[in-house]
Amino acid sequence: MDLFADDTSLTPIPIEDGELWFQQRLALDAAPGEIMQRLLDDTDWCHEQVQVWGKLHMQPRLTAWHGEASYRYSGKTFHPQPFTPLQLQIKQAVEQATGRRFNSVLLNYYRDQRDSMGFHADDERELGPDPAIASVSFGAPRTFILKHRRLPKTLKLALGDGCLLLMAGALQTHWVHGINKETAARGPRINLTFRQILSGF
Repeated sequence: MDLFADDTSLTPIPIEDGELWFQQRLALDAAPGEIMQRLLDDTDWCHEQVQVWGKLHMQPRLTAWHGEASYRYSGKTFHPQPFTPLQLQIKQAVEQATGRRFNSVLLNYYRDQRDSMGFHADDERELGPDPAIASVSFGAPRTFILKHRRLPKTLKLALGDGCLLLMAGALQTHWVHGINKETAARGPRINLTFRQILSGF
């Protein structure tokens, strides 16, 4: 029996111009804290330099790219490392929960409250139109913020230990999302965003 699975299914969050789904606890065969420690230990973390508005900056977090395809964003092409056995287990659980298929994952390691993610949309050409992005979080909770591109609408979600968030439909066309730096102390957090990279782009 899986002692750590939550019986809550993926639930839609009402939102204009897109689809958003949330599950409090993704069903996995280990506790979130154990999974996070294994991800910390097993991942070859990189501190990347990326281009933003024509200028080079060090990303305010550590990253790793795994899967079956290369991916280009922020002016840089990321070549994948193979999926690890743990990543494959998480991917299988995500695919079972969402009914979607994914061939790549971006891992982000937020070391403390000073690490962040700038506002952006996952709308690169190789993701195709209306991509599905599945996000799984481990560790200290952080506030995930979505802002509509045209309308004065903002949505804030607390992403806690072991939760699953699915963005789909036209959401990447109409919304941007990010995670701000915070003033209060926060422990480390790892986020995995699973994507389906299409060939021919």
